[in-house]
Amino acid sequence: MCSTTSTTTELGASPKRDHIDINNLPEWLRAYSVDASVIGENEPDKHPVYGTTVFLAKTQVPTRFGDFCACIFQDIIHKGYIIALTYGDIINAEVLYTRMHSSCVTSETLGGCDCDCVQQLEGAMEKIASYGHGVLFYLLQEGRGVGYSAKARDRMLVQASGDTLSTFDAYKTLGLKKDYRQYLNISDIVHILNIDAKWVVLTNNPDKVAAMQRNGLTVERTEAIEYEPGPFNLFYLKSKQESGHELSRPNELPLADIQLPEPVIPFKPVRLKQAERFIYMASYFLPIRPLDDEVVISYDAVREMLGDSDLEPHTMGRSPMIREFESIRGNRLILKIDSKAIEAMGKDPKVNPFARLLYEPYWFRVHVYYDVVSGDDFVVLTYGNPKSYDRPIVRIQSESILNRFPVKVDDNKAKYNRAIQHIVRYGSGAVVLVYQDGRGAGFGAFSLDRMFLEQNTSYDTRESYRKLGVPFDQRDYECVFQILKSHLPSLNIQMVMNSPNSLIQKNEYAQALHRSGLNVVDWIFLESEI
Repeated sequence: MCSTTSTTTELGASPKRDHIDINNLPEWLRAYSVDASVIGENEPDKHPVYGTTVFLAKTQVPTRFGDFCACIFQDIIHKGYIIALTYGDIINAEVLYTRMHSSCVTSETLGGCDCDCVQQLEGAMEKIASYGHGVLFYLLQEGRGVGYSAKARDRMLVQASGDTLSTFDAYKTLGLKKDYRQYLNISDIVHILNIDAKWVVLTNNPDKVAAMQRNGLTVERTEAIEYEPGPFNLFYLKSKQESGHELSRPNELPLADIQLPEPVIPFKPVRLKQAERFIYMASYFLPIRPLDDEVVISYDAVREMLGDSDLEPHTMGRSPMIREFESIRGNRLILKIDSKAIEAMGKDPKVNPFARLLYEPYWFRVHVYYDVVSGDDFVVLTYGNPKSYDRPIVRIQSESILNRFPVKVDDNKAKYNRAIQHIVRYGSGAVVLVYQDGRGAGFGAFSLDRMFLEQNTSYDTRESYRKLGVPFDQRDYECVFQILKSHLPSLNIQMVMNSPNSLIQKNEYAQALHRSGLNVVDWIFLESEI
């Protein structure tokens, strides 16, 4: 279990009060406001509330950088979740390292490289672990608090402008302020966790420091958390620099001329005809980092790099830049590159023609829908332009928020990556991201299930859900398949699943797939490939 003196935190204990003496109510309230603001192992069913923040659960999160503990909270007004990811003894430390980090599904889940969010998240966790104690506050405030639908419309406008509009210009065009994030829950959480320490803030944003100070937290100093920019996030970083972020590295590189696979044309939100509860909000391109150093490139691009030279000689020698290559559908090649060998030859394409391979992404188009019934965003990634005779590869990907962290064992992300590789190799396909934790019951149910299992008060998730009084699977597969069909040229598809057994277990999934009319011509089972 999570503890204060090792690499995780202990939530303290509140006094037992069976009866309240009304004559001593003021004294009781003073004691309650302090003593009952935390919870210990002897009261695992208690959920302290302070301000607008309620404690839900805690669960262990083993990461590549050490064992963290996720203390999970929710705001009782706007219902947003906040995760306090703690490391070390946070109760007795005089100084704690911290980062207030806003969620970014595109980089942390989908593998996009058009921002620096995942680098900052993982870099902050690594620093906190190396310092020995600290808290990373993870806030589900996508797009600086506007949500993914509005963020996606921002990205659509920026790309449509050819990067002549900054993200802050796009926000203004859309009638948005530049930042809607709020950090009021942080001081509530500090109270509930019984923390009394000064803070070293890992940030480049002075606004976050000011927010902590406004909320009564003592900031001792800040430390920059900045990484080498790339061609796809450089314009974004320069925009942040111009808006007041303390960044220096964007000045190191000139802006790259990014060529999108096809033009991005902005549109007004429209209802989806197949299911009018969904509003089609935005569409834009996401550059996804290549997986396993596998770069996909056209024969024409290879000719452009090498002229009349052959590729095979570059696979030979002691440190070949190309380890192997393979011809695939669509007049394309998969190149297995050695990025270190390429970097050793220089990153200037004029000197080293293979330098462009360091920055060759998988270009997926992102489609974002807003569900007026549930208030959820639905995200569809599409790849290629399939013809009616193609059999696009399809994956329904359920996300877990905890898998956005660099966890030691990440089967969920590994399966997503394998699906992406199958789609890219084939040349066309789609991924529908269902980011509704807890099989649709929500992140609160998911986190309580994790805590029950760790405390050995449930022997499996089905028992946890019976205790919670919720159905085992609440995901709306009917809607998922309706949205998916709007992006397919025909009803014939190849479907990616974890295993044949998972298909049998997901009865609701199988029934919804049958009713959708989609014809699965081939099944791709990921677990059989491991």
